[in-house]
Amino acid sequence: MMMKKQVPNRLNWQNLLTACLLCASSAAFAAGGGGGGAGGEEKASADPVIAAAKAAIEKKDWAAAQAGLKQALSGNSNNADYHNLYAYSLRKGPNPDMAAVFSHYADALRIDPKHRGAHEYSGEAYLMAGDLPKAKEHLAALDRLCTFGCEEYTDLKKAVAQYEASHPR
Repeated sequence: MMMKKQVPNRLNWQNLLTACLLCASSAAFAAGGGGGGAGGEEKASADPVIAAAKAAIEKKDWAAAQAGLKQALSGNSNNADYHNLYAYSLRKGPNPDMAAVFSHYADALRIDPKHRGAHEYSGEAYLMAGDLPKAKEHLAALDRLCTFGCEEYTDLKKAVAQYEASHPR
């Protein structure tokens, strides 16, 4: 994980607080959270649908992830984490239906406008579609949401930089 460059003359307690918050967020992500907005991490890590989807995604079994999440969405269409992971599995799988991808990311953000994972993945989807300005909108949203920085912001910022380097104007 990259830490933000430190600015001279910052108080030591601020540096300590930043380091503690980054360690805590890394521990929550490693424990199975790391996608939703405020408070959603504990609930998502205990959800068997999320656990099964993440296991399938880890194996790159996109069809299994999609099937489980699609079924879960049919019974609970108001779950931002389900929409986010479903869109992710569609996007990463073979022949992604980008209209469906964008629709499910939009649903995730409609349900939870602070869903960091949905902002990161939406930004990556916009890069796939060649829409750098929309990707940067999601990067800006993450910048506002992640007061002390977060993995989602760092990852999308890196993806935007790679896109810009490979698509010179």
